[in-house]
Amino acid sequence: MTASPLTGTGPTGPTGSDDWADLQGAALLGTDRRPLPEARTPLSAAVDRADPAGALLDLAAVAAVRRRAGALPAPAVDTPEPAPADPRPALPEAAARRLAVLLGTRSGHGTTANLSELLPQWLTAARTRGYRLPPALVPALLDTGRARSELRSDAVTLAGPLGRWLAPHNPDWKYVTRTAGDQDALDQPGELLWQEGLFAERVTHLTRLRRTDPAAGLALLASTWSTERAEDRVLFLDALQDGLSAADEEFLEAALSDRSKNVRATAAELLSTLPGSALAARMAARARNAVRPDGDRLHITPPAACDAAMQRDGIPVKSPTGRGERAWWFGEVVAGAPLAGWTADTGRTPEQLLALPTTDSPDGGGAEWAEDLREAWARAAVRQQDAAWARALLGTPPRPGRDTRAPGAPAKLLAVLPPAERAAWTAAFVQTHGLGDAFQLLGACATPWTPPLSTAVVAALKRAAELGSYPWSHSGVLGMTERALAPETAPAVEALAADTSPDTAWSDTFTRLAGTLRFRQAMLAELD
Repeated sequence: MTASPLTGTGPTGPTGSDDWADLQGAALLGTDRRPLPEARTPLSAAVDRADPAGALLDLAAVAAVRRRAGALPAPAVDTPEPAPADPRPALPEAAARRLAVLLGTRSGHGTTANLSELLPQWLTAARTRGYRLPPALVPALLDTGRARSELRSDAVTLAGPLGRWLAPHNPDWKYVTRTAGDQDALDQPGELLWQEGLFAERVTHLTRLRRTDPAAGLALLASTWSTERAEDRVLFLDALQDGLSAADEEFLEAALSDRSKNVRATAAELLSTLPGSALAARMAARARNAVRPDGDRLHITPPAACDAAMQRDGIPVKSPTGRGERAWWFGEVVAGAPLAGWTADTGRTPEQLLALPTTDSPDGGGAEWAEDLREAWARAAVRQQDAAWARALLGTPPRPGRDTRAPGAPAKLLAVLPPAERAAWTAAFVQTHGLGDAFQLLGACATPWTPPLSTAVVAALKRAAELGSYPWSHSGVLGMTERALAPETAPAVEALAADTSPDTAWSDTFTRLAGTLRFRQAMLAELD
């Protein structure tokens, strides 16, 4: 503290910090054990010391005023440059009020779903439309992005130049400078982000770079590949799926010799999706030896051993799933072979090949190998994103009484089909089988669901309520409907709520769902 303008004495003089320390000691130990400091100024001399406790408070008040009066203002700091201008159109006022509710800065409606689950949909829609947020909402959005990493890309884009201007002033927002938005060149922050960013940020950056400049993305990964941890190398390889081409083959072939078996397996899987790769050719040759056309049948002879060449191509000797070794090797070989080779070699369509019976191998087990063959073809269809094979493997939705399982994972096969076809297949499944086995299928459909699929789901919910099942037995699907049902189905859900006995759990469920759909409907309309 500088000299007091009242007394002209310094910090350790009559009005300095020693006086304040004495008062603190008397307060902590008690005035009966520590005497009050002597009067050093006219003001402290005027304090009545008959009551030591009261006098202590009076002296503290005098000292506090003295300390404040003696303090001088700190030097003025330079005023920062204003945030850069943001040329985007302003967010409509109604949409701004809605965002305030979603961010929790204003109260919402108790009859709707968890609003935080609707926030990602709002952010994506607003980002697509290219709006500029009101400055007052940018800090709350940046706080939300800090807590929810999956929202950061949308949050940074919507916050725009103001968000990047604010970020250095709050350590909690440092992620902003490491997150690429729509307006940011992918080489900014580029090298700095790749060298110093968090792992998730580095994966995101590599993925975005691969979508626009695959060669640059590969070069960036190659520059640090030898120093990356094995578990990180696996996920970095996954990012190469975007923009994967023959230009990546040399790098992936080298990764087949990696010391990590997971890295080797991931590299082999990527190479198997490149029909012209050397690995795909090797797998095709093995597959031809394992599955040979024999008239109107397929003769199956699984590999008898997993040699060193197979191991280098990503096939482990031991099955991680507990399957028999030959079945495991057989499935890996077929799943890694290009699907186009089967139709080219036999002159048959995928549907015709799937209809062919199988003959026993010399050691028996033909029926078992047939199931393994279809499952491996399903994995290949997903891996190679082959819609024709996925369509053939799925077939038409199973009728009542038939096994609802498809070879492989039906939801993964569905994801290979175009969105409209995906939704139509799932709608037919739900109409026939209800919602019991539909959770993963619905999750594979693009959101919001198409009106036919939404109508089928609402009808299935109605049947479930009429049959007396409990809402929580469909909690997963119900949570999905709040985010994915077409808002146009709100009147139908409201009718269900009105027709359901008010003392049942379904009444509350339908009322809540209808409120959420109305909320979403208004939310999207405001953005338009």
